[in-house]
Amino acid sequence: MSILTKLGSIFGENASSESHGRTKRVDAEKLAAAALMVEVAVQDGDFEVVERNAIEHILIKKLELSKEDAHELLALAEDRQSQSIQILSFTKEIKNHFDEKGRAYIMQMLWEVVFADGNEDDYESNLMRRIAGLLYISDKESGEIRKNVMRDKNLS
Repeated sequence: MSILTKLGSIFGENASSESHGRTKRVDAEKLAAAALMVEVAVQDGDFEVVERNAIEHILIKKLELSKEDAHELLALAEDRQSQSIQILSFTKEIKNHFDEKGRAYIMQMLWEVVFADGNEDDYESNLMRRIAGLLYISDKESGEIRKNVMRDKNLS
């Protein structure tokens, strides 16, 4: 079963069982994380191939999806992001289902997307500050995560 089939209309359906609800919640969290990554990537006005590839790589390695599922999730995330007027629903989904460590891990993935093209745009920086605030991550912690990602990508 593909991830698109599993996700369906994730934000509007009621779960028929507790187990089904847990599965849908995890998938909703992955969709929210992917949509935030897309939101970060498009902030500089150009969703480059390198950014798209970075997001797919992150989905495969850090969210443990197959290549096919990562590709499908990215397509769904792009659709959700393009329909969204604000990032509040995505950050709320993540905030409600991840502890502090999990939210910091999401921030790390987002910073990796920011630096996928080797540059940090002012719009991307502004969005990252907003996302950090909405996820209850301090500026200091977000800055430390940013520096770690830059160091890992040999950008510092």
